[in-house]
Amino acid sequence: MGDLAKERQEAISAGWKAVNSLNEVYSALDSAGSWGIVDLLGGKRFSGFMKYANLDKASRLAAKATYDIDIFQREAREVFPMVDLNVDISGLLAYLDLFCDGFIVDFLAQKRIGEAKDRVCKAIDTVTQLINNLESSS
Repeated sequence: MGDLAKERQEAISAGWKAVNSLNEVYSALDSAGSWGIVDLLGGKRFSGFMKYANLDKASRLAAKATYDIDIFQREAREVFPMVDLNVDISGLLAYLDLFCDGFIVDFLAQKRIGEAKDRVCKAIDTVTQLINNLESSS
């Protein structure tokens, strides 16, 4: 296998690792959203606690996903020097309503969870599209 083929394969592997990390973020956000619905429907502190436990998990996973995306971008640039992913999933979860519970606050939190899920989906699409470009250029 030539150097370029090896670099391409390393980039593809790093890309799939980033996609897997992003899928884990999405899953944690999805779970938070489910608990958020329970919270909206009158759930007590437990549903709020579970929602934020999943948001905390999503936040930790987002940091790992950001790291994996950076590695992927670095690897991809070895094959395509002009690659710029412009993927930003940082700052997804900068809010809390656990101790100021109310319908409006819960509704706004649920809206932010949905927006975060949308950003993660766009990041997955962007990384997957670049992986497909790398695979088809071999």
